[in-house]
Amino acid sequence: MTSEPLLSAQALRAAVLSTLDEFLAEQGEILTDISADLGPFRTWLGELVSGGKRLRPAFCVWGYLGAGGTDLAAGLRAATSLELLQACALIHDDVMDDSDTRRGKPAAHRRFATLHRGSSWLGDAGRFGDGAAILLGDLCLSWADEMLYRSGFGPEPLGRAKRVYDRMRTELMAGQYLDLLEQARGGGSVDRSLLVVRYKSAKYTIERPLHMGAALAGADESFLAALSAYGLPLGEAFQLRDDLLGVFGDPAQTGKPAGDDLREGKRTLLVATAMQRATPEQAEHLREGLGDPHLGPEANEELRGIIVATGAVDEVESVIARRTAEALGALAAMGLSEEAHAALTALSVAATARSV
Repeated sequence: MTSEPLLSAQALRAAVLSTLDEFLAEQGEILTDISADLGPFRTWLGELVSGGKRLRPAFCVWGYLGAGGTDLAAGLRAATSLELLQACALIHDDVMDDSDTRRGKPAAHRRFATLHRGSSWLGDAGRFGDGAAILLGDLCLSWADEMLYRSGFGPEPLGRAKRVYDRMRTELMAGQYLDLLEQARGGGSVDRSLLVVRYKSAKYTIERPLHMGAALAGADESFLAALSAYGLPLGEAFQLRDDLLGVFGDPAQTGKPAGDDLREGKRTLLVATAMQRATPEQAEHLREGLGDPHLGPEANEELRGIIVATGAVDEVESVIARRTAEALGALAAMGLSEEAHAALTALSVAATARSV
């Protein structure tokens, strides 16, 4: 594989999808050999991973290239393993949040529950759906490891990358728990909401994929630190943009119902800031509506109006702008090749400039 196809974002995304399709076709044969009943695992997972922004593989690839990596075929396969880790996180996240949809289609646990009901099987369809989805997510986690190990790198670079990968997974699971804990506590803390942002998403989406790619290329600690100075604030800006989209985004673009984060009771920086700035009456409305699974369009719009009125949206936009500027300043100071600098600049825009 030559470097040219990977230098455009579109070509890189196509290469990631092709790599995923090839891997899942192989794994699908194994599942078929076990039982035809495992068909939904392969089919529904294939549909899930057919979409997405491919940010994690892109940052991993450019961390690898920026650190001087040259085996692009192996680098791409290693980077693509992150899409299977992401699939695991999405499937499990939807179970925890009791979400109905993902990327515009029924969430995995909903699909399994529908299969149960349609087949008139015994037991509770919802519990079956949750259990089957958890197993599918676990399978994705296992396959992510397998794809990394089969990427084509030798033991030494794989060992370096695996240390980053293991740390990233620990941080992700810790961040997921802290997110659940904030919802259970009722949130309200700006500092705690930022801690969730950092560990549930920022490190996992940008900083650690960059580190993983750079580790495969043998980067030293100073280069990894420079990547952190760029990747961590950018990752926080990315998640804060995602939080805005979770409340104000267009369902046609997000693949989730409008205001879904309000129904799920997500205790984001946006919500924490709104609660801090709200009048007592506004705060009471927010507390009553957040986490209500039956929140209708009118009540949803009322909550969004309160959040806007408190100035929380403007504040989060300001934080996004500051974090992005910090990241781009760190990127400019790294002295990367013109191609790597241009690619990471474009990825910065893709991660943070999505419209609400």
